Amino acid sequence: MLRAQRHTLEMKCSNVEDDLARRAVPPSTLSLLGLIRHLADVERRWFRHVLAGQPASPLFSSPTHPDGDFDGAVPDPAVVAAARRAWHDEVAFADRFIANADSLDVEGHDSWRGTVSLRWVLVHMIEEYARHNGHADLLRERIDGTIGM
Repeated sequence: MLRAQRHTLEMKCSNVEDDLARRAVPPSTLSLLGLIRHLADVERRWFRHVLAGQPASPLFSSPTHPDGDFDGAVPDPAVVAAARRAWHDEVAFADRFIANADSLDVEGHDSWRGTVSLRWVLVHMIEEYARHNGHADLLRERIDGTIGM
């Protein structure tokens, strides 16, 4: 299910490179590019930091700029390429972590939720992508009228 949700985001963000940074409606900073950047940070947080225990800070946001993932989503080809590369790298890391986990009961510690299992993180990630894919549906329809995908 997580793979399917990721694939949906990939499809929603395909063939619209020049419009990935288009905002939903003022004053919102929501954009497809912002979603890519946000989900790269989310993947990184749960799989690298919480479950793998790596010192992995967010790539696009910070405590002093928590909306940097969306605010920094600007229509610059280098920014788009960096976001896509980061998201693909974080998904690949997560997939390797999942494949090598002894079980779904592998645990990590989250400063907000406490102890969480790989099972919990997977369910959470499916929910996270599903919610944001709803946003992506509307954003993509606004860009070029494409629906369904």
